[in-house]
Amino acid sequence: MSVSLFTDRMWSGLFGDEEVQQAFALETTLDRYLAYEVALTNALFSHALISVEAKDAVLAGCRDFTPDIEALSAGVAQDGVPIPAFIRQLRAGIAEPYAVECHKTSTSQDVMDTALALALKDVSAILLGHLSGVLDALKTLKSANVDRMLMGRTRMQAALPITAGDRITTWIEPLKRHQQRLSDATELVAVLQYGGPVGNSSGQGKPTQFIAAEMAAELELQVTPNSWHTQRDNLVGYANVLSMISGSLGKMGADITLMAQQGIDEVKLSGGGGSSAMAHKHNPIKAELLVTLARYNSSQISAMHSTLVHEQERSGAAWALEWMVLPGMCMATASGLHSALQLLQQIEWIGTAVSD
Repeated sequence: MSVSLFTDRMWSGLFGDEEVQQAFALETTLDRYLAYEVALTNALFSHALISVEAKDAVLAGCRDFTPDIEALSAGVAQDGVPIPAFIRQLRAGIAEPYAVECHKTSTSQDVMDTALALALKDVSAILLGHLSGVLDALKTLKSANVDRMLMGRTRMQAALPITAGDRITTWIEPLKRHQQRLSDATELVAVLQYGGPVGNSSGQGKPTQFIAAEMAAELELQVTPNSWHTQRDNLVGYANVLSMISGSLGKMGADITLMAQQGIDEVKLSGGGGSSAMAHKHNPIKAELLVTLARYNSSQISAMHSTLVHEQERSGAAWALEWMVLPGMCMATASGLHSALQLLQQIEWIGTAVSD
């Protein structure tokens, strides 16, 4: 069994999402680190904190930089974060005496948090695109089956008749609300980080807010008047939206799994998964997966709440837990949306046609 089903070559066909995986890929992350250093250098020059010669030397070093991944890995093992080793390598390629001007006034967390903000902005665009596709498919499904009849069930017991349109509506409405929630949450996390060594911008001097504003504009991020080094509530809020999306998809998956039971037969699915022992079986794989991913994200959100506990001005423990949890939640949400669309495309009909 793999340590990550999202990226494992065998399991990624079920659990993976290539677009979100690319958003967190090593090469993409390193490019974001460089983008931060370029934006910082440009802003420092704008406020006369480095010379034109220093700016040109640093930018040339960024353009020509090829990281040594093995050395970065060794640096992470020693320092707990990749930025010290990354900056050492970057400075080694910058003409003297200007290497010291690279990364001036900034700290490791500024770079990494800004890279995360850029990643989440890209992830949100992917998820919103997937979510729009799922909603379109649900609306099409509802239109085609709106008046077909189902047995309404409460506490998994037969209750009173409903229409397929009634049930599909309960799948659509939460996802529509999640669209707005995700957009709102993205605005709160797509934010530049520029707090310096202890988060109070010490060492940046008086033009700190102007430097941050210029960097944010170049990177197409929002900017806040204060550092969010230890204020992780917006990231937890973002993760909560991810879990809600997965949960709503899980409800739909659970409904369809029950509707597809032999003897119930309230939905007709094309395809379906086979059994190695029972040739007659057509398992509702995508519906089951939605339930699994909902349960996964609901369990991960508790870990994200633990990341709120940052001791003093920076926590290595809480911060590292965030790195372990949040990308997986993004992958689970994307996988759920991708699988939901495939599931909806497998549905041939829901319910029973009303006799004339």
